[in-house]
Amino acid sequence: MSSSASDIQQLAIELTGAIRARILPQIGSADARVHAGTAVGGDVTFGIDEVAEEFLVKFLRERGANVAMYSEDKGLLTFGEPEHVLIIDPVDGTRPAAAGLEGAMVSVAVADLRDEPAMGDVSFGCLQEIKSGALFTAVRGEGVSITGADGEPAAVILSENTDLARLFWTIGFRGRPARALIEALGDLVDASSVDGAVFDLGSATFSITRILTGQLDAYVDVGPRMIEEVPEVRPLFERVGKGAILNNSPHDLAAVGLIAREAGAFFGDGWGNSLSERLLLGSEHEFQMSCIAASNGELAGRIVAAVDEGIDKLRAAFGKSR
Repeated sequence: MSSSASDIQQLAIELTGAIRARILPQIGSADARVHAGTAVGGDVTFGIDEVAEEFLVKFLRERGANVAMYSEDKGLLTFGEPEHVLIIDPVDGTRPAAAGLEGAMVSVAVADLRDEPAMGDVSFGCLQEIKSGALFTAVRGEGVSITGADGEPAAVILSENTDLARLFWTIGFRGRPARALIEALGDLVDASSVDGAVFDLGSATFSITRILTGQLDAYVDVGPRMIEEVPEVRPLFERVGKGAILNNSPHDLAAVGLIAREAGAFFGDGWGNSLSERLLLGSEHEFQMSCIAASNGELAGRIVAAVDEGIDKLRAAFGKSR
């Protein structure tokens, strides 16, 4: 039996809420921090990840849903005769969740199931803060809906700041070699460290949704760009990642990318280009992508220019020409 767009969107919302309810008691617990294995992309599977991944499979089986799903730990699974695929990160922000912090979300995106679906094929995105319950959803071409922790609708608030010195932003840090990353982004960190602020919140989805709430101006993750433009840093990524390269994969960005774009924010790769052609169903290095998100296009352009300069410094410090 085929599923209508409204059916699959409702399923995504229900799944998001059910995952949140299942893992909320795990937040901040000792069990959440247990190492339970290694995911396909090479990252650690913590205890809270394992609980969430097992639950989502059970949920879809018990619902008898005709749907495919992709997650980092389970890969691609098919239930019934699906027309859609759910791209799921049941705990985006595993480390903040394990520590009992706010910066963790359930992320579910919907795309038509076809050969090699891409980021631009995402038709629906759903994100829920695990700790507060605040909900973000977007339908492609129809805008964004935000429900606050109090259950009331909330407006999108996008900062008008374009001054890098006053930038409030977050950085993708997990798995990235610190010295090389700071070589690439150090000037931007320094420029904003007094009049602005830089954070590592441990979750791409939480970081980017803070742009929509007006709390932050931007999110910058340039790991894949660093490796592509300065291949000499790849062994540094592999050393930090214990043999794996750990950057954002499609399941990290699929839902929040649609939500950010539908809210009117800038969302692109580390060069400022569209991510719409990037493939959805994979976690390994070849699927990983850099990301710059910002509250407005002018600010995004200035961040990209700063990253360009930082990559030149990275090349001078770590490249063959040094």
